[in-house]
Amino acid sequence: MLGSNIADSVVDHALSLGADFAELFVDRNQVNNIATLSNEVQSVQSGIDFGIGIRLVYGYKVLYGYTNKTDLDELRRIVSELSAKDLRDPINQKLAFDYRKPEEHHPASDVLSLDACIDGKVAYLLAADKTARAASNMISQTRGSCMQREQSIEIFNSEGLHIGDKRNYIRTSLTAYASDDGEQATGSWNDGGLRGWEIRSDISAAETGSEAARQALVNLSAKACPSGRMPVVLGNGFGGVIFHEACGHLLETTSVAKKASVFHDQMGEMIANPMVSAVDDGTMANEWGSINIDDEGLETQNTQLIKDGKLTNFLADRLGAQQTGYERTGSGRRQSYHFAPASRMRNTFIEPGEDELDDMIASIDKGIYASHLGGGSVQPGTGEFNFAVQEGYYVEKGKIQYPVKAATLISTGPAVLKEISMIGKDFSLACGMCGSVSGAVPTTVGQASLKVDDILVGGNA
Repeated sequence: MLGSNIADSVVDHALSLGADFAELFVDRNQVNNIATLSNEVQSVQSGIDFGIGIRLVYGYKVLYGYTNKTDLDELRRIVSELSAKDLRDPINQKLAFDYRKPEEHHPASDVLSLDACIDGKVAYLLAADKTARAASNMISQTRGSCMQREQSIEIFNSEGLHIGDKRNYIRTSLTAYASDDGEQATGSWNDGGLRGWEIRSDISAAETGSEAARQALVNLSAKACPSGRMPVVLGNGFGGVIFHEACGHLLETTSVAKKASVFHDQMGEMIANPMVSAVDDGTMANEWGSINIDDEGLETQNTQLIKDGKLTNFLADRLGAQQTGYERTGSGRRQSYHFAPASRMRNTFIEPGEDELDDMIASIDKGIYASHLGGGSVQPGTGEFNFAVQEGYYVEKGKIQYPVKAATLISTGPAVLKEISMIGKDFSLACGMCGSVSGAVPTTVGQASLKVDDILVGGNA
């Protein structure tokens, strides 16, 4: 996408101005988004975005700029402006580019650059809507979406790296709205991966529609949730969002290097119940958060973060490794050429255990089963969080009594890790988007069902 002779000249210019390190990130994104409202197509949007990000490093100082142009003079001008206040005599020499192509671990066939497959996607979304609205006359409408993206990247840096990669993303979702006597509730379901539209063979419009409708109808019949400290069973799949948000971000060198994480000085210490082991794995075939290489050109890996309750690793990008001394983990990620990379999660989850979900619920005298979690907020420095329960149930004397609404889970990541007492076998993953200093990137959360012995539940009963 960019001539190596141009990249060579730009990197050489950056080093001549005294930069310790220089990098070009060439990025082309092709997207197609389809949205439906009940049984009608609301919009079909397509486009291409192309640009080049330029990163210069002076010591620990990062300078970043970007442009949509490939013109040599424009790229050199940006380098000159970025380094204007940090000029010094050259201290490093550029190494010759040595191009290499990473091994493809995430093959895709029905990719966007070949065919957007609009008719097939629309048919899928309308079939899901039909199933959802057939479930009950209380399902008033649905909103569906199908997003497909093809990202091509090319990286050049002053250490001689020249590498490229292509990533294909797809994600479908349906939200159902139920209403009765002035009350309204929602339910949703989504699936996706690092794949093309061939994902259609693994997803079912009928299952998507029926699950979205089921959740909406359950929530419509829900009662007010009791509040107070109590045990809670977190459901599998998207239940892992609590670990991602309240703990995972605290294990990124983006926060560790600033000592803005409560875990910054706890390497090798017990930070969780001994039954807890947690992983961030970028290598899982065709998973939503996977990558062949990170956005700094390093091959991704499987990183063990917690083993038997002990903190064993942080997620480190190039700058984070330089600042903390921990090895890079192939975790340098960014949304696009608009952002400099930072240490970010990929597919992050607590590993499964041997307990049964029924046994977890049976062990509760009075508590909550949060089968599906929604959104929430987190205080990055401490891991303090509050998460809404999207679908939950009140449990008494080991039995599910009734669905609850407006339930909120409130605690800190470090506290929750120590309160986990049971971990199930029903491991699953779920797609999400993670926002941080380097933009929004596709990430996967996951876990088996697990029991937290003590957590504050907010409710309005």
